[in-house]
Amino acid sequence: MQQAAPSASLPERARGVIPGGVNSGQRNVPGLTDLVITRAQGASFWDSDGRRYTDYHAAFGPPLLGHNDPDVVRAVAEAGGSLDLCGVGVTEGEVELAETLVELVPSMERVLLTSTGSEATFHALRVARAATGRRLVVKFQGCYHGWHDSVSLNVISAPDRVGHKDPISTGILPEVLDATLVLPFNDRDAVRAAFAEHGADIAAVILEPVPHNVGCLLPDQEFLVTLREECTRHGSVLVFDEVITGVRHGLGGWQEVAGIVPDLTTMGKAIANGYPIGAIGGRADLMDMFSSRPGAPVFFAGTYNGHPAVVAAALATLRKLHAEPVHEHVFRLGERVRTELPPVLASLGVPAVVTGYGSVFVTYFMDRLPHTYDDLLDNDTRMFVGYRRRMIDQGVFELPLNLKRSHFSYAHTDADVDRLIEVTEAAVRAQLADEGPLTDMDGTSTMGGATRC
Repeated sequence: MQQAAPSASLPERARGVIPGGVNSGQRNVPGLTDLVITRAQGASFWDSDGRRYTDYHAAFGPPLLGHNDPDVVRAVAEAGGSLDLCGVGVTEGEVELAETLVELVPSMERVLLTSTGSEATFHALRVARAATGRRLVVKFQGCYHGWHDSVSLNVISAPDRVGHKDPISTGILPEVLDATLVLPFNDRDAVRAAFAEHGADIAAVILEPVPHNVGCLLPDQEFLVTLREECTRHGSVLVFDEVITGVRHGLGGWQEVAGIVPDLTTMGKAIANGYPIGAIGGRADLMDMFSSRPGAPVFFAGTYNGHPAVVAAALATLRKLHAEPVHEHVFRLGERVRTELPPVLASLGVPAVVTGYGSVFVTYFMDRLPHTYDDLLDNDTRMFVGYRRRMIDQGVFELPLNLKRSHFSYAHTDADVDRLIEVTEAAVRAQLADEGPLTDMDGTSTMGGATRC
């Protein structure tokens, strides 16, 4: 067995056996490559040096209740005392969770559980193609739907790549990319034009109803209505990827907020406060095409689907979200930041807007609220990344990567908001005074525009 040198640090040991030293690409953050997290609780996490950070990144958002919520932890422990993975039949918890999601989410008539949101979106597109017999999928610039090939393009694109196929990975077959149409978000005319030209071959339209992977672009209601109308008119499947918007914006997801019912909905780990689970649900006729129903034609499987521990976590999470004023609390904290931070930034003379929805907030360094991805190209990346790096030194953690959103949890307090505003002001002031160039992850100057992250 290979042994690390006795004097090697944990990050050095990790880099010796794990490519890059981390198990997901966006965990390798410039300036934080030696970060070792040893504990997480409530609104905070601690590193190996004993430093505490108030956490607004929160693993891209799923622990709405806060880290290690005691009710969720207790439910998982109790499930482990009586059940583990058997891989046959169904458990009572799986039935109860499916019934709960059908009750909460307007589009869900049937539900299947997966282990990740990426799996859920993969299955959504597969069943849409099977049901329609069509080839094309429509996605939108700035939306992220997981790691699989047909949607692994045009998320955070550099200015010269907007309007072109912009895959986020090599190794994807060109013919797979050719089967995906990328449209600008919030552009009804582009949607109508795409359907006018390709409607007979569009199997599905998939979108984050709020593109949170680029911070927060709030959708025009008319845009969502147009998507519903065009999909209905042309027999295409409308898929809402609610992995992020899901329970964070309301127990019924953004579809409940907007009053727009998609054909399929995908959800992820937020329904279990961060435990690894996903779900796909929607119209019964589509869901009944999956091979979990004997004789159905669309293959569906997964050894970990419906694992008792994650099902218990999801049930405990949803019960708590229903029983306690979680949304009221996190929405109020989010509104405080969106209201109180802009005048602080204005007093510093820096162009900035603070936007978001509910518990999600993001500060863009530009002179207007963004409406489209093209608007985001004006965000001052140097300031966006730079002030967040400075905040980390003060024990306040917002992910220092361009366009990434921040989140409140049930565990955050008004005192945390006070501290967040205070530290943000100091960090922006210090960044303004810094005359040296900030470099991005590949060592080039980031004086504006969208970097890939």
